Amino acid sequence: MILLFTNQRDLTTDFVVLELQRRSAAFRRINTENLPLGFATVGFRGREDWTLQLGDDCIRGEDVQAAYFRRPGPPELSANIREAGERAYCHGEWGALLKTIYSRLDTRWLNSPAAIMLAEDKPRQLLLALELGFRVPETVVTNAIDAACSFLEGPAAIAKPLREALIPGVEEKVIFTSRVGHLSGRDAQAFAAAPMILQREIPKRVDLRVTVVGDRVFATAIGSQQHEETQVDWRRGGVAELSHDVFDLPADVSERCRRLVKELGLRFGAIDLVWDQDGEFWFLEINPNGQWAWIENRTGQPIVGAIVDELERISAQ
Repeated sequence: MILLFTNQRDLTTDFVVLELQRRSAAFRRINTENLPLGFATVGFRGREDWTLQLGDDCIRGEDVQAAYFRRPGPPELSANIREAGERAYCHGEWGALLKTIYSRLDTRWLNSPAAIMLAEDKPRQLLLALELGFRVPETVVTNAIDAACSFLEGPAAIAKPLREALIPGVEEKVIFTSRVGHLSGRDAQAFAAAPMILQREIPKRVDLRVTVVGDRVFATAIGSQQHEETQVDWRRGGVAELSHDVFDLPADVSERCRRLVKELGLRFGAIDLVWDQDGEFWFLEINPNGQWAWIENRTGQPIVGAIVDELERISAQ
């Protein structure tokens, strides 16, 4: 049986469900926000000694052959638990239980949660990319105004988050990659609030989203230079407005992408590259749990099939 850990609003998992159903494969989708509606038991007669009872469905650890960690949501507690401290306690306990189950599936994952967490380290990604022979833009990570000003004295640069691209709140804000110019001492206090990535801007021909699943590589050219607002960050204008075309990566670049994913302990990775105006390829970053369904919708590349192939391969081990 294949387990899918996600939330009930995750449309990407719907693609996986449809493909598993098409193949008549045994699977269960666990929308983790619903866990408090069921019952969990963890024993110690081995790593597979655990069960989740969700309504009439009983999921046993011994039956799980592969697992996909997509977008688990925080467990939603009963409204009867009203006191803030008690709610925080229960959230923590359910989170701890999920970590236990995740760890017991360590050899069954497409990408394990632990590997995803470690792979999200962007400076680590850049170092590894350099070691594998990728071109990587000159980069500095800092919250020191002097270091930033020194870096910005060079060629054109962009700024982007080290980790979080969203600022939560009543009005959620997205932090896009943006060009950055001159800074002065008056900016020091604001700049010191959090570290950020400063990076040389690469003049683009197109942005490339490279989705790696096992040994398969799906490359898509995104026409980011078609609109001024998307030239630095193609997400700013909305993907529906930009051309998406299947791209034939050179064999050596494809192999570096495969090796990068494997070196990070992953079987899946969504890599952002730039194809520059001189025909060179530059590594920007990798999302170890990135979105891919819109790529399949726009280009017809069989990414969901490759993901289910990989899950079935894990199941057969």
